[in-house]
Amino acid sequence: MEFPAPLNKLSEIERMVLEKYIEVVEFEKDAEIFSVSEETDGCYIIDEGLVRIESEKESNDPDDQDDVLAYVEEGTFLGELSLLDRLPRSASAYAHTRVVARRISITKFEALIQEFPQIGINFISALGRAASMKLRNTTERLDNLISSKYDAVVETMIESATEAQQKILTWSEERIDKLLYELAIAVNAEAEILAQITVEETGIGNVVDKTLKNRIASMGVYQTLMGQTGYGELDYDETQKIIEIASPVGIVFGLIPVTNPTSTFIFKTLIAIKSRNALILSPNRKALECCNRVGEIVLRVLQENDAPPELIQWIKGRSSRKQVVTFMGHRKIGLVLATGGSSVVKAAYSSGNPAIGVGTGNAPTLICSDADIEHAANSVVTSKSFDNGLICGSEHNLVVVESVYDEFVAALQAQHAAVLTENESTHFAYDSINLRNNMFKDEIIGQDANKIAEAAHIRRDYPIRLIVVPMEDVSETNPFTHEKMAPILSLFKVPDDEAGLIRCRELLGIDGLGHTAIIHTKNEALAKRFGMEMPASRILVNSPGAHGVVGMTTGLIPSLTLGCGTFGQTSTTDNVTYTHMMNIKRLAYYSPERLAQVSSSL
Repeated sequence: MEFPAPLNKLSEIERMVLEKYIEVVEFEKDAEIFSVSEETDGCYIIDEGLVRIESEKESNDPDDQDDVLAYVEEGTFLGELSLLDRLPRSASAYAHTRVVARRISITKFEALIQEFPQIGINFISALGRAASMKLRNTTERLDNLISSKYDAVVETMIESATEAQQKILTWSEERIDKLLYELAIAVNAEAEILAQITVEETGIGNVVDKTLKNRIASMGVYQTLMGQTGYGELDYDETQKIIEIASPVGIVFGLIPVTNPTSTFIFKTLIAIKSRNALILSPNRKALECCNRVGEIVLRVLQENDAPPELIQWIKGRSSRKQVVTFMGHRKIGLVLATGGSSVVKAAYSSGNPAIGVGTGNAPTLICSDADIEHAANSVVTSKSFDNGLICGSEHNLVVVESVYDEFVAALQAQHAAVLTENESTHFAYDSINLRNNMFKDEIIGQDANKIAEAAHIRRDYPIRLIVVPMEDVSETNPFTHEKMAPILSLFKVPDDEAGLIRCRELLGIDGLGHTAIIHTKNEALAKRFGMEMPASRILVNSPGAHGVVGMTTGLIPSLTLGCGTFGQTSTTDNVTYTHMMNIKRLAYYSPERLAQVSSSL
């Protein structure tokens, strides 16, 4: 095997000696090679594959990508700095693809120095040069990130999108709706295949539920758009003599999350075209293959309908942080549509361009004393198990009034939820929480409940659909009171409905402000009070969360971008749709009657 460039001056004899101190190791895709803060055990030479370097994670959201520091390619060293300074690892390393590497341990390294001092010195020198080269590259990347530099790819995509967007301005609503129908039908026809590809690539969620998401995002969304006006005159107020006119924002830059990649791709495509906008999409790095697949479908349909192919574009390869930031802040981008982790939403709002972002979900679900217990339990299990718990608007915390607590727990178990004992809860917390950052381990996210339970040695005489963990502590430091992107729920007992309201507000105050809150009650006045008091944009009554937030079981607009308003530091509380991608102009006529009315009131 070859050695990295810093070792290319070694003689053949020195290479043969060195090989005796090195072992070949292999890592499957996404396997951890080493983790931040752990003591160094050696360094690696990457022979095959790609390694991803990540900083300490600050969120369990799989769409937060700011933790990715760099990628290490074939023919380079990995972890050489820790071998030199013997300090704990400064970052974590994961196999981005399957990786084959050669490892030299500290023990073998010290033996090499003792037995063959000159080869050891040469090896140390090579490690030093490799570390120096990486530092220089890091400095250059930092300079590129800070400074504003021309990006030919960005400019080319934006210029072609500008031309394409202008070409559809003259299209009638009938022609636009026909194109939307063809797009929706084409994606719907491959909904299951796209779901399979997505699960295989991302490793999260399940095929059945992702198939349904693809159908909702294509045909379901199309049904809400057909016949609507997306451009031109919308309404005329005869009394005020005002005509409302819709105008596109121009070019929309959209982010695609790993949790719902293909469904979000077609959803944003449909609402962008309906409002006569061009769209450039940036997929999550973990969902490139499935996004490329749905993008090819979209491109084919555009060409078959004589629509400009540059109307919908996407970044087909791994994008850099700098490139995404450049897109967001480009003067010709009319709107940034940020669906993803909190870091990308913050970046969108800091871009200098108008932006619509979403926030973290952590819906508290109040089971009141008068709730329909069987319906509530069925709703919770059906919702939170959907796509292995990846819906941010699903239930995350159950708040149950004491008088119906035992009945509700029994109803959950009847629906194949595993409500943990105190001993099981303790062991489950230890097994599922990363003690370094106090967050759920990556291998928990978006996995099947039965698989998670089996790994944690939780057994029931039925297949487990949901894991419910009874809790008493409500605090920032308790990971179970935060968003849980897995089929896992916290369970709190409260004395009465009043205490339940307080507990739900506390939970939203910790995480999930502005997103969703759910109540199960037959008392209309209590439901309205809950709606008034909860700092959430969607208040669901007697509905499963995952299905209710996207309009499957409620009258809400089907959407895969859910605003959290100023509660959650975003710009809208709405389920985002095509109307959010339009400028509404108002043609106001002179009205002598209005002048007389105003004058008489002065």
